Amino acid sequence: MKKSGYFTTFHIYLIFFLSLLGTIAASFALFYLLITVKTSTGTTTRSDWPKSFTENFREYIIFINEKAQIRQPGLELMQKNDIGLQILDHSGNEIFSYEKPDQADLTYSNTELFKLYQTGQLKGSNTTAFIGTVTNNGNDYVYILHFPMMITKITMYLNGDRFTGGKTIVILILGMLFTVVLISGIIYGFWTTHIMNRLITSIREISVRNYLPIKVHGAYKDLYDSLNTLDSEIRESDRLLRQIEKMREDWIANITHDLKTPLSPIKGYAELLQENGTKTEEQCKRYSQVILKNAAYMEALIDEMKLTYQLDNGMIPLKLQEQNFIRFLKELVIDILNNPEYEQRIIDFETSVETILFSFDPILLTRVFQNIILNAFVHGDENTAVALQISVSDTLLQIIVTDNGRGMSAAETPSLFQRYYRGTNTEHRSDGTGLGLAIAKSIVELHGGIIAVSSIPDIGSSFQIQFPIN
Repeated sequence: MKKSGYFTTFHIYLIFFLSLLGTIAASFALFYLLITVKTSTGTTTRSDWPKSFTENFREYIIFINEKAQIRQPGLELMQKNDIGLQILDHSGNEIFSYEKPDQADLTYSNTELFKLYQTGQLKGSNTTAFIGTVTNNGNDYVYILHFPMMITKITMYLNGDRFTGGKTIVILILGMLFTVVLISGIIYGFWTTHIMNRLITSIREISVRNYLPIKVHGAYKDLYDSLNTLDSEIRESDRLLRQIEKMREDWIANITHDLKTPLSPIKGYAELLQENGTKTEEQCKRYSQVILKNAAYMEALIDEMKLTYQLDNGMIPLKLQEQNFIRFLKELVIDILNNPEYEQRIIDFETSVETILFSFDPILLTRVFQNIILNAFVHGDENTAVALQISVSDTLLQIIVTDNGRGMSAAETPSLFQRYYRGTNTEHRSDGTGLGLAIAKSIVELHGGIIAVSSIPDIGSSFQIQFPIN
């Protein structure tokens, strides 16, 4: 066993031992409270003191001319402890009293005396009565001492063969209790240490990815279930991390290639312009157009990377404007179709209302819908068409952008909104950066909305965008 295991065992045993000591101390304290009483003078004495006092008090009772009297020391003791006294003759009639309680009777029957002897309680009184007897000239007299304290009289009958002394029984019980707690504490300590070692080993195996799920029943079932869940979540996180790392590496390779690709014609045509010789105006114009086109592509690429960084770090302020959202989308569709590259394409527009007032950033949302629509054209064929459906309720604005393009597999759609991802279902290399839909998702969420996609290969894709209104 390792040092930590011994320490754990000792710690658990110490807890048991301290618990035992606390139990014994509490038991002694309770026992002490039960067997002691506080007298009227403020001193604490044993609970059987009134009984002993009563038995010894007969020495202070004398009879003069057949009349009961109390010696002076006895009177002083009663005055000091606020004790009342009654002396009865053989018929139970009171023949002498001193500071007796108001509830005390003048005459007692044998039954009443026996009951008082057993309980010591007078109805309505906060005193306890103890009874003794004294003899004078062959006549028996009963005296009752009323103590100003509440004491419960208990009579116990024990096995005389086994009970030889109270101290022996108490010591035996305490010894057995101590032994049981000691042994059970050691056993529990070793068992708990074994469980802790297993847990520590499991956590260590999780950290180095060597953990095998364990099914345990009993007190530690929930803990092992949590470890199994933690291991599966860590493995899933590792898988996602590897996937993202691979995508990042692919994106860096793609960006590097995309930056070098326009640089080649820029450099080449710039060298042609620099060469000595006669260049016609038409040639110079054509070379310049190629240079400007590739420079614009590089600029757009860098701007998109910058926008991604700004969105991730909350550096883009929303410039909200309340506009007719239907008119905004219609103008956006017209602008796309006015582009000679897409003038032969079809974009259907369907809405149940003509006016939806909505506060949004027109520049940012233009990028979102242009990206989605143009992606459908880029990744589809020449017959790919797009449809926009707009609906509104009291709390929700919904836009569905559907195309009949090539679609995507179930393995592709979860990665569609991740940065650096490029669609694979195309016949030619995409000129995109892999950031477009990730930017679109960030912009939609910046407006408090959500975006989702569903797709079926060779059928098409559908983007659902929802914004809260009001």
